[in-house]
Amino acid sequence: MRFAVLFFLTLAPMGQAGASEHFVPEQRVSGIGVARDDISNELLEDRTDRMIQSQTFVIMREPQAVAGARRILSPTLQALFRSASKRSGMPAQVIEAVAYLESWGDARAESPDGPKGIMQISEATARTMGLKVVHATRYTITRERIPVYSKSKKPKYRIVTHKTPYQATVRDDRLVPGRAIPAAAKYLAGLERKFGGRDWAIFAYHCGQGCVAEMQDLTRRARGIPQDQATVARMFFSCSPVWNPELYQTIGQQMQRDYSPTYWFRVERAEQLLALYRRDPVAFVSLAEQYKSQFARPSGRPNRAPHRLSVWLKPDDLVFHNRDDIHDDIGNRLVKAFDRPDYFGYSLKIAADDPSTLEDFSKATPAAIGALTYIAFETRRLYGELVGNEAQFQPLEVAALVEPEDYARQSGKPEALSHCSGQVFDIDYSGLPLDELECLRFVLADLGWDGYLGFVEEGTDSLHIGCSPDSRDFFTSVFQEAAAE
Repeated sequence: MRFAVLFFLTLAPMGQAGASEHFVPEQRVSGIGVARDDISNELLEDRTDRMIQSQTFVIMREPQAVAGARRILSPTLQALFRSASKRSGMPAQVIEAVAYLESWGDARAESPDGPKGIMQISEATARTMGLKVVHATRYTITRERIPVYSKSKKPKYRIVTHKTPYQATVRDDRLVPGRAIPAAAKYLAGLERKFGGRDWAIFAYHCGQGCVAEMQDLTRRARGIPQDQATVARMFFSCSPVWNPELYQTIGQQMQRDYSPTYWFRVERAEQLLALYRRDPVAFVSLAEQYKSQFARPSGRPNRAPHRLSVWLKPDDLVFHNRDDIHDDIGNRLVKAFDRPDYFGYSLKIAADDPSTLEDFSKATPAAIGALTYIAFETRRLYGELVGNEAQFQPLEVAALVEPEDYARQSGKPEALSHCSGQVFDIDYSGLPLDELECLRFVLADLGWDGYLGFVEEGTDSLHIGCSPDSRDFFTSVFQEAAAE
């Protein structure tokens, strides 16, 4: 699987890591965690591109990805996109990318939240666009046979008619692509004029005008963002729990609501993917196949990938079927995790029946141990900036590293089998201070959006984490650097 990840590494200015009280890797990913307060234009461009590429998973894992591209690029819809572009000034590639993400090109698509049609327009917004949505009162007629009083012994009945009113939609222009597409294109063009940028217009299409007005105001008042560079990308990458915290908290609220701060990045990637379909439909379909989960349902059919780890890990990676496989892997795939909590920032809290089992279960691949070590490093320094004292940092509790298949199947956890690869680990956050947990989640998300990591909740108090195949060499180098100390 090709996963577009570009590593942007810097040398630590602090000299040799051994001179520090804690492990400080010389190789680092720029602009992550606490370093978000120093993002140059060059680094912003790099992070933006990686963020756009990371949206491939979000788009291509969907069952409608291929059929949707086929519909969007049909001659009928293409004519409508070109016409709407000519009349509105909004590029046809933008309009079709929005339609692709909103409905997969389905003119009859309906959202449970109310938006309808190929452009997924709410009823209130439709009216501002000049689209007609007309409702009328209709009646359901039912008849009921009921007994009536009679002096005779023979029962008598009469028929009672009931009219139950209901609202019916007699016209809905949202469901007519020939009306909805040009109206949405004109609306997008108006948003671009209002907010001063196409990126903000696309953001507003998903989030709403009030939401974007607030986000723009916070971005323009944020530290470190020049007034002429207040873009969606700058907004997204110029905040953290420490740096521009008000902007960070507001973005977090919107992410919890509907992930709208990432919508512009997603539209950019949809444009690229539709261009790929035009150029090479076979390559597009092949790419979509790569983003299906390799682990089958009971029916034998592949799952819709629930998270990135389910795509990155393949059945052939699950090589440790029993404890002997782990025990006999001396010097091959697995290495022992470091057991210096104060120095490396994590502690081993792995359940085991006896010391020999603990010895085997305290291993993972060098890439996994390197990723764990790097996460602890970035989390500790961000937390130190947040609370003003790194010494208060509580080492992250590692609940699981490698596990054999027979042990994993007994656990009943949905992600347990992936531990048979040695490429993943679990962190138990139940005992972490809230501020430290916030820093951990931010670091994971920061590395995750750039394609370095995947992670998912495991139960109610644990995170299941693994690095991408393309980042394994980098995290292995972090492990080697740590091991040399």
